[in-house]
Amino acid sequence: MPHPLGTQPSKIIAVHLNYPCRARERGRIPEQPSYFLKPPSSLSGSGDVLARPQGCELMAFEGEIALVIGRRAHRVEPGQGWQHVAWVTAANDAGAYDLRHADRGSNLRSKGADGFTPVGPRLLDAAGLDPAQLRLRTWVNGELVQDADTSTLLFPFGDLIADLTRLVTLEPGDVILTGTPAGASVVSPGDVVEVEVSGGGGISSGRLRNTVTDADHDLAAWGAMPRVDDALRADAWGAAHASAPALDEDIAEALRGLATATLSSQLRKRGLQHMTIDGVRPADPGDKLVGTAHTLRYLPLREDLFQQFGNGMNAQKRAVEELRPGQVLVMDARRDPTAGTIGDILALRAQMRGAAGIVTDGALRDSTAVANLGLPTYYAAEHPAVLGRRHIPWDTGVPLACGGALVQPGDILVGDADGVVVVPPDLAGQLVADSVEQERQERFIAEQVAAGEPVQGLYPLGPAWQAAYQQWRSTQP
Repeated sequence: MPHPLGTQPSKIIAVHLNYPCRARERGRIPEQPSYFLKPPSSLSGSGDVLARPQGCELMAFEGEIALVIGRRAHRVEPGQGWQHVAWVTAANDAGAYDLRHADRGSNLRSKGADGFTPVGPRLLDAAGLDPAQLRLRTWVNGELVQDADTSTLLFPFGDLIADLTRLVTLEPGDVILTGTPAGASVVSPGDVVEVEVSGGGGISSGRLRNTVTDADHDLAAWGAMPRVDDALRADAWGAAHASAPALDEDIAEALRGLATATLSSQLRKRGLQHMTIDGVRPADPGDKLVGTAHTLRYLPLREDLFQQFGNGMNAQKRAVEELRPGQVLVMDARRDPTAGTIGDILALRAQMRGAAGIVTDGALRDSTAVANLGLPTYYAAEHPAVLGRRHIPWDTGVPLACGGALVQPGDILVGDADGVVVVPPDLAGQLVADSVEQERQERFIAEQVAAGEPVQGLYPLGPAWQAAYQQWRSTQP
């Protein structure tokens, strides 16, 4: 299907980072916007294929809101920038990371290939839209992978136009791709990417729909060829890399067999004194929790901000939809037990997303129903109140405090009937080895105590018992 612009723009300008969630994902928040150009020949429409060049593996999608300039803009003030926008539509800023090395910074070959800028299917009249109240969603094979609104952009649309037109004249028909939110990742041949922009009152661009294919011709051997490494793969897949395990399964299996008391002891031996999430208890004491942290931070309620941050697809719902298999949803509710932070519906959704568990230092709603899910859940109290009593869900994927412990995204959480401990990923292997040895020694010690031996010199295991312990150990499977 042809793109809906009618004529070719003189230029397509793309913004690098504009959504706070994407900036956090990338690990940097820019002070000012930065841009790159895509050739007009990269335009395509809904229904067109996205052809991954032969030899490439890292074909990426980025759902974006596209602005179409309606009248010439030169040296425009920020407050006047939106008035130069005629149309708004959905776009996919597609690219092949494998070729990014060829034009470092310009993205010409990695993002400028024919068809790599699908837009549409419908143009929305900008005059009827609030630029700060647009919603962008992206689906891959029917699964929602990006969902963000424009209320908290780093650089509002009018500011982008003003910044650009200090030096560059924008002509009617020019397109500005305004950045992508968190969740952009890699797709493969056969995958279907859909992007939609919507405003109030049911206004929608419709779904821009494109299927990924392999190009039907070889990439000519002259010029730069595709090149990837592990760092580039990690960059391309980003937080949405569902095919990589959240935690090495051998480490995870070993942690499931260890007590949190043992791990806490080993952490203290390494000088880590504050690695327990205090004040939480399990919904089912028989559950064992092992997974990596995906974080959600609540801030104190402010009634004037709740409408903006607490309603709709707020950070709480986004956090659940961002969960990947093996992750634990960890919530900082400021240890306030007087309002619920999650209930049975969102807990069920977390379970369906493959979550390994939930930890909140606030209250749990629908506690009986959540306990019956079989999803390991740790919480500080039960409370029937919903959001809007004490909390505003504020952001996800950030370091936070939960039960007095600092938890970073990707930290390992281990929980049992005694509570939850935080395990730094880089220490996990050695902690497992030392904890296994500690628990082996404690089994030996327990046998001796049960046989009537006093604990002096035995617990902890002293020199007088070392020979007996080594003999006992040689008999163990």
